Amino acid sequence: MFTTRLMSGIVLVLIALLTIGTGGTILFATLLIVSLIGAYELLKALKVQDEKLNTLSAASYIGIILYYAAVVLPDVRIGHMHINNLDLPGMALISSLMLVMCVYVFTFPRYHANQVTGALFAVIYVGVMLSYIYQTRMIEGGKYHVWLIFLCSWGADTCAYCVGILFGKHKMAPALSPKKSIEGAVGGVCGAALLGFLFQLATYGLSYQYAIICAVGAVISMVGDLGASAIKRNMGIKDYGTLIPGHGGIMDRFDSVIFTAPVIYYLSSFLIG
Repeated sequence: MFTTRLMSGIVLVLIALLTIGTGGTILFATLLIVSLIGAYELLKALKVQDEKLNTLSAASYIGIILYYAAVVLPDVRIGHMHINNLDLPGMALISSLMLVMCVYVFTFPRYHANQVTGALFAVIYVGVMLSYIYQTRMIEGGKYHVWLIFLCSWGADTCAYCVGILFGKHKMAPALSPKKSIEGAVGGVCGAALLGFLFQLATYGLSYQYAIICAVGAVISMVGDLGASAIKRNMGIKDYGTLIPGHGGIMDRFDSVIFTAPVIYYLSSFLIG
């Protein structure tokens, strides 16, 4: 099991290096595919759909595609109006809500209200949040800032695991994740801050912004991890999927990344940009 998990982790790192390092269309397309797969796993977990596509889940996928299109739409002019002057991501979200509600209304009573909220939740929780990896990569300095997303999620998780194994005594969230400890959480935050500091030292020189960003991101990543676990507990499932051997599905591996991506985008823009 450990060998399988390790090999899968190496493959994920290589894919991240290739796609994030390249950026642009390759990263955009990869994240769109990852978001759609993650949404599929979440929609199954929330019982919005089963193995087969239905109209409500299709509306959710279309909503994700609309949002990604709004994020990447180039600066063009329509008459006297610039596209960039419009809040296209906001328009995409409103359109997604309207589309989901149209499906709900015109197929009533096929779907329950809980499924409708789940369909829209998948658009925001998976599609919108993960798109911030691309958005972070495309801002000024993004070729460096974007790696903070993974340093303060996967890096913090590794540090928390090591410190927890060695010193963990006090349970952090026993109902959700009995193995996670307060000591491990502190170790994860401190480890992420150290990783951020060393990364900035190697890329920009002696400074502190990345350390602060990674420390905050590490705290948020733990919320994302536990939040995804809470959904699994509520729905009575062990993993979201089986796509990544040894890790589970996209939602199992990217649960903390989903939460940290928008945080890193805004913190990088505020503290550095």
